[in-house]
Amino acid sequence: MEAALSQVDNAKDFLSMGGLQLVIEGLNSSEASLKEHAAFVLGAALSSNPKVQIEAIEGGALQKLLVILATEQPLAVRKKALFALSSMLRHFPYAQQQFLKLGGLQVLRSLFRQKGMEPLHVRVVTLLYDLIMEKMLLEDSQQEEQMEEKIQQYQQVRLVPAVVEQGWCALVPNLLAMPEHDTREKVLKLVGVLVAFCREHYRGDPALGTTLSLLRSEYEELAAQEQREGDKDGYFRELLGSIDTIIQELR
Repeated sequence: MEAALSQVDNAKDFLSMGGLQLVIEGLNSSEASLKEHAAFVLGAALSSNPKVQIEAIEGGALQKLLVILATEQPLAVRKKALFALSSMLRHFPYAQQQFLKLGGLQVLRSLFRQKGMEPLHVRVVTLLYDLIMEKMLLEDSQQEEQMEEKIQQYQQVRLVPAVVEQGWCALVPNLLAMPEHDTREKVLKLVGVLVAFCREHYRGDPALGTTLSLLRSEYEELAAQEQREGDKDGYFRELLGSIDTIIQELR
């Protein structure tokens, strides 16, 4: 049943049967496993489904998900709550606006101060990157008139100023110390987008300069090895390109 919910038609049937409100109520359960299950089902139903997104936000799902993320909960429960939150916010500027109003960024930031929440850090970084890019791409594109309304909605989402004000400029680069290439790739993407807004902070951060130099040396070597093996446009070459772009921007 859970896998089927990610299919739009099934999610619509589920909605018309009043299932959504039941799932939202499940987010209040005192049973961790029920709460986790409810968040997973909600996330699957929300995925790329505007009608469910609207119904869910009207049903109070956003507040409930933020409460789960802000309170003492097992990692598995918070993981699913973050999945549901991501599905609710993507391509839905009204929800993004409400998220900011309800202090959602502070809630996500608090996950970085708690032990045992490290697996969520890269998911938060990916979500922020996707939301910032989503807005930038829409505002830059030459869309037809029907998109005008959506562009106006996005203009009211003050995501980047909130990110800068709340200290994410300092927080995000710290994650470059993580050993996994995949994590670094996602962090570099977000740092690359934030450079334009955090430039002064980054220029005044000697630790970031050192980290970027060390990563550059590491990926230069890995990219060279990749090339020797016949992979001219490899993964490490791409990461090296991201680092070079950031270093260039900070000169």
